[in-house]
Amino acid sequence: MGLFSFFKEAGEKLLGIGKASAAANAQESSQAADLEAAAAIVSYINKMGLQVDNLSIIVNTAQGVVKVSGEAADQSTREKVVLCCGNTRGIEKVDDAMTVKKTEPEAKWHTVVKGDTLWAIAEKFYGKGNEYNRIFEANRPMLTHPDKIYPGQMLRIPPMG
Repeated sequence: MGLFSFFKEAGEKLLGIGKASAAANAQESSQAADLEAAAAIVSYINKMGLQVDNLSIIVNTAQGVVKVSGEAADQSTREKVVLCCGNTRGIEKVDDAMTVKKTEPEAKWHTVVKGDTLWAIAEKFYGKGNEYNRIFEANRPMLTHPDKIYPGQMLRIPPMG
């Protein structure tokens, strides 16, 4: 899918960014912080129940970049893994090198801005606000409630049909 951009200051607090930034002065400490960050993201992906064969996460905390590879069962899982990586505070780019076993149409993407609701986002993409649940379900389990979205968060917008 390629390279995705995210808001570095928004997202799940998985990385201990203060430690990683202070550690960037010493190469060994920086490498340890990168490994710790990768482990935290892998743990989060597993917690979300997303299965990827041969999952590999490489993090460069100094640059705010994650490279993810492996083989997902389907496009939906692939996109959710990208969201888990990118919707992490301190990460601003995700380099997606994953493959999928079953190809499907790719989702569109939407970055939440202040005042957004899933209803309004559904109106924008589908022409019907009452399709908000389609967006909610497409972003589960990362979303736990339709009202719990935040500015800077990226969402999958699945195709209609």
